[in-house]
Amino acid sequence: MSQPVDQAVDSLPVIRPLPDAAPHARPEQQVLGAGWRITVLTDGVFRVERSADGGFEDRASTFAIRRDLPPAEFAVERRGDGVVVTTRRARLRYDGGEFSASGLVVEVLGRDSGRWRYGEPTRDLGGTARTLDDVDGRTELEPGVVARDGIGVLDDSASFLFEDDGWVGSRVPGRQDLYVFVHGRDYTDAVADLYRVSGNPMRLPRWALGNWWSRYHAYSDASYLELLDRFDAEGVPFSVAVIDMDWHRVGSVPPEHGSSWTGYSWEPTLFPDPEAFLRTLHERGLRTTLNLHPADGVRAFEDAYPAMARALGVDPDGGQPIGFDPTDPAFLRAYFAQLHHPLEAQGVDFWWIDWQQGRTSGMAGVDPLWVLNHFHHLDAARDGRPGMTFSRYAGPGSHRYAVGFSGDTVVSWASLNFQPEFTATAANIGYSWWSHDVGGHTRGVRDDELATRWVQLGLFSPILRLHSANNPFIRKEPWQFPPEHRAAMGDALRFRHRLVPYLHTMNHRAAAGVPLVRPMYHLEPRRHEAYEVPHQFAFGSELLVAPVTTPRDPASLRGRVRVWLPAGVWTDVFTGAVYRGDRTIEMHRGLGSVPALLRAGGILPLDAGPDLDATRNPSALELLVAPGASGRLVLAEDAEDDAVAGAAAVDDAVAGAAARTDLSWDRERGELVIGAAQGATSVLPETREWTVTFLAALPAGPVTVNDAEAEVTGVDGRWSVHASGPAAAEIVVRVSGGPLHVGTDRLAAAREILESAQAGNPEKLQAWEIVSSDRTATEKIAELAAVALPEAVRAAVLEQLAAVGAV
Repeated sequence: MSQPVDQAVDSLPVIRPLPDAAPHARPEQQVLGAGWRITVLTDGVFRVERSADGGFEDRASTFAIRRDLPPAEFAVERRGDGVVVTTRRARLRYDGGEFSASGLVVEVLGRDSGRWRYGEPTRDLGGTARTLDDVDGRTELEPGVVARDGIGVLDDSASFLFEDDGWVGSRVPGRQDLYVFVHGRDYTDAVADLYRVSGNPMRLPRWALGNWWSRYHAYSDASYLELLDRFDAEGVPFSVAVIDMDWHRVGSVPPEHGSSWTGYSWEPTLFPDPEAFLRTLHERGLRTTLNLHPADGVRAFEDAYPAMARALGVDPDGGQPIGFDPTDPAFLRAYFAQLHHPLEAQGVDFWWIDWQQGRTSGMAGVDPLWVLNHFHHLDAARDGRPGMTFSRYAGPGSHRYAVGFSGDTVVSWASLNFQPEFTATAANIGYSWWSHDVGGHTRGVRDDELATRWVQLGLFSPILRLHSANNPFIRKEPWQFPPEHRAAMGDALRFRHRLVPYLHTMNHRAAAGVPLVRPMYHLEPRRHEAYEVPHQFAFGSELLVAPVTTPRDPASLRGRVRVWLPAGVWTDVFTGAVYRGDRTIEMHRGLGSVPALLRAGGILPLDAGPDLDATRNPSALELLVAPGASGRLVLAEDAEDDAVAGAAAVDDAVAGAAARTDLSWDRERGELVIGAAQGATSVLPETREWTVTFLAALPAGPVTVNDAEAEVTGVDGRWSVHASGPAAAEIVVRVSGGPLHVGTDRLAAAREILESAQAGNPEKLQAWEIVSSDRTATEKIAELAAVALPEAVRAAVLEQLAAVGAV
């Protein structure tokens, strides 16, 4: 086993100025008065400060790191000791005194209306929460910047600060510091302004978007690799190997040292050769993270104790415990140099920071979770690395620190039912990358359907991480479940890796300011229906997803979910059903899928390679095209090397950041163009196989690829053509015979519902005779109302009748 080595820690760059910070606002952005300052950060964001001592804060806070922004146009009208400040979007009136409901008032201008008085609730739509530990169902959410009446307020008065050299600092007591977001119902701009002030999310390394395996269990190196062999045999891919706390010494910790939760030394009986084990994981295409509970500091039984003690001036032979103190710069430097860097040299890729010990530290107002998240990110980003972290949410501004761990989720339908809303609402505070305990972590009862539906939600979550408690009866391996559930779980996990090209494109988009998962009201803020489907969400630019989060009906054997579709035409990528939008409908799905709807003109790039390796750009891609309208998507692919990918984590304009391939569909011309790749084309494979799959009726005329007639494979509703060539070259697919028709006969789907329904055979036959007749859809719907079918079965059949026909 490799031993820690003494390192010179004084010059470690972990404590350094914040990247991209510009905390000092320009004088022309500021309006000053006696004991107050108003800064116009954008035309929709006011910073409002009041100070009894007459001083104001110009250091970066945990939330606000950029205040030197291009000045927005605004007008100033002095009124006595106060002021009225007006921008294109908003008007702020302040009387210059103590903040009060009558003295500080903000109004929305323009198309929307809304007014907020200091001290009143903002009616914001929520942000997110620090943890879901032990939450069984809903939990209270912290504020966001999105509100139906157009005004969100973040009180930044209590956050800690960053000094110019990058170290942490406390605020001067008694000063008030508010950020008022005034965007009406332009929710996308509200989040964009949050990023302008607070910094953009980092772009995750590509491998983070694949499946993560995690289980609280005392694996050995041999048993972990045996598990991965079984997954390989099942055809279930993974890209991240999570090893919970039993990687370090637990049972072998001498009792005089106290708790075994904290540890930095490999357990030799489980991992006799960690470097060989980690190397093998890398050879299998996995990155590795180890669980970290740092609260108990460093004790004499640790391999790293002598080096840590010497670094901090402690007698290494005295056995004195070294307390955990993240507000001590010397401790923090040694913490990384002596505890983490040696393990990273062995092959650990990033850390799972599992802090659960509260918000207080040795420095007033400084939250140790914030300190851990921030400095772990800076350390992980050294030498151009991607800066990958995995930790809990610490408050506004946490979106800068990669992947969030939402805590120990309770195994229950109530927990599952809340998670889509919880994940989507986090976009209101700019938090893009939640990772939940898929399937639930603790308590509950075994419910195979619940576990399966949770994996399907994970498929359409920012991060898919299976996880279980230290309980042999809480399992997530698909082969631990009956065949129906095993098949559905395996399909979802495989499809997740197929989605990585799309996810990584949306990863680039998220780093530029649009979270992957968003509530429906971000898309349609002026439609009341968008606020009534909190379980439904936009998944990137192309998809709407409505996961099934309640048990299936015993008669129809289908889960049901209420879905609101914006105007347009929407195609379910799994069932092929096509729906006209601008309406609310109920969708019914068997255990094999959930509604995942591709917009008309949508293009969904999928990995079509045999190994579904999330760590590299695939040599084969399939494009799912919903051809009911014209559309365009720019596929983004970057370097496989983590350091290169991370170096341009935010600014996609950086030379060499990515290769971009323009994918476009012109419905009137019947032309699908895979454009010649631009940018860093060296990151692409030399050649690439393309499959273009149209979710439409078969074409009326021939199809050509680069002017040569191509073979069409498939059936009505889903057919494909194939092409190959240099990965960066242009490919043109032309479909002749007129515009493609979307929408297929759903008769077979209706028959399948009736066949599987746990209902009376005579009633099913009567229903089938109606459904299969040549009556109109309206007549069929009316007649089915008189058939004594169970209500859920009738509703599932009606859904198929409503989806029948060409558009």
